[in-house]
Amino acid sequence: MTIRRRDFLKATGAATLSAGFPRLARGADNASVYDIERFGDARILHITDTHAQLRPVFFREPSVNLGIGAMAGNPPHLVGKAFLDRFGIRPDSADAYAFTCLEFEKAAGRFGKLGGFAHLKTLIDRLRGDVGINRSMLLDGGDLWQGTGLSNEMQGADMVEAANLLGIEAMTGHWEFTYGEKALRDNLARFKGEFLAQNVFLTEEAAFNDAKAFDPASGRVFKPNIIKEIGGYRIAVIGQAFPYVPIAHPKRFTPDWKFGIRDEELQKLVDGLRGKDKVDAVILLSHNGMDVDLKLASRVTGIDVILGGHTHDAVPQPIAVRNAGGVTLVTNAGSNGKFLGVLDLDLSKGKVADVRYRLLPVFSELLKPDAAMAAQIDKTRGAQAMAWSEKIGTADRLLYRRGNFSGTMDLLICDALREELDAEIALSPGFRWGTTALAGQPLTMEDVLAQTAVTYPATYVQRMTGGQIKDILEDVCDNLFNADPYYQQGGDMVRTGGLLYTCAPAESVGHRISDLKLESGHRLEAGKHYKVAGWASVNEQTGAPVWDVVAKHLRSGKPPNRQPSGVTIKGVDDNPGIAGQG
Repeated sequence: MTIRRRDFLKATGAATLSAGFPRLARGADNASVYDIERFGDARILHITDTHAQLRPVFFREPSVNLGIGAMAGNPPHLVGKAFLDRFGIRPDSADAYAFTCLEFEKAAGRFGKLGGFAHLKTLIDRLRGDVGINRSMLLDGGDLWQGTGLSNEMQGADMVEAANLLGIEAMTGHWEFTYGEKALRDNLARFKGEFLAQNVFLTEEAAFNDAKAFDPASGRVFKPNIIKEIGGYRIAVIGQAFPYVPIAHPKRFTPDWKFGIRDEELQKLVDGLRGKDKVDAVILLSHNGMDVDLKLASRVTGIDVILGGHTHDAVPQPIAVRNAGGVTLVTNAGSNGKFLGVLDLDLSKGKVADVRYRLLPVFSELLKPDAAMAAQIDKTRGAQAMAWSEKIGTADRLLYRRGNFSGTMDLLICDALREELDAEIALSPGFRWGTTALAGQPLTMEDVLAQTAVTYPATYVQRMTGGQIKDILEDVCDNLFNADPYYQQGGDMVRTGGLLYTCAPAESVGHRISDLKLESGHRLEAGKHYKVAGWASVNEQTGAPVWDVVAKHLRSGKPPNRQPSGVTIKGVDDNPGIAGQG
């Protein structure tokens, strides 16, 4: 693939934010895409939600990312042209390709893949070198260890080595917890940085039994924060792990720990850092999700910037949230290694006087891969890469996942579940990780695992009534569209195969899902039982791993089921978070 450098230089510039929070102006950069003027006293680099993607990827941003109520029309709930208009990005540009789904396939051929740890390493080293020794810090917002077959096989150990070589100094977690406590602690023993989580505590029973904790007196399981001196200034970084781990995943992985947002404990921690510890800046390294972070920023005072993750929202400009103590800036840095957040702080007055922020797309074609990281990746992938490289199918169309209601990759998984497990209906979780395959691309086992590699992959087949199926859809829909962000857990709507329905996201709980029909057109009856297949249940199952089911389906060579998403969205016609069904 030949990439024309002028395509990038014509349209990709450094987005900045000054004290006045002006609208972004992203225009031509006559020097280099990654030439950033030095500013301030400290540079904080931020990646999040890489989901173990060591190599460059294609990843299509959503065409549906709806905000409801007060969140409607506000970042991160903008897609397509509305996104470009809000952030001043020119259509048909490199930035438009990186940040939106517009003309994705055409732009993918023009601009290529993004991310890759060898390319990230080159960019990070350059940006750290630009500001001088000991004047920068690299942070990871979590979901670093999970998302590929290799990481699932190695329980995240491959990513620990990559993180050490990349130079990550602190991280927090989410999917990391699904490997269980022993694997988590084994990995952390090898990790050269700090694992931070102010919001994870021992259960009462675990505390009574003297379970391991960073602070037994409080029951806090992990170190809550670090303080790093940069350029003579003290910068505090607090970790905020995903608050809903035992709800979103099987509780058996973390039986001794309780999570939560815990903004009261967070406020006490911030107050102590500002008071007793006399820090000059407070950064929250968060895996809450952006809507949750926006609410938290309005409630907790004393945080200068929230470097956010979890919801995979790539937002070029921080959102300024006013609270009783001043202003907190809220960011979210995308996913899959596509972006690197660059936060420059002016601390000359002993506090954050001014900032510059840029969310840089990591165009792999513009960055020479770091030799040491490339060698490490090749060594780690080793025999597994060969074992999973066999072609088992071909992408018959653009296969993507991300979107509030459906994705063509999820429809393929649902098709496989129904066909191979002889079910009327398939349910597949609305995970936001998983890469994109271009039409005509060969599909390998490695590609399948990039969509399915979890520690609870067992498939199931069970009888469910129409009423139970509706209740499941209503419950997941409320998690996605609850007007109170603190009741949102991230992820997208459960995907369905063989089932059509109407969704009204703006309605109240229990009244969003209607007009449920089988693919045949027959209405779903509340009291009638249906054969349903699925995977990734929080309850233990004994079926075959989902990746084997999907691989078997692809190898069979059966023609693809080109069913539509099956969802009719109602009541959001003017919402700028929708640019099409998906």
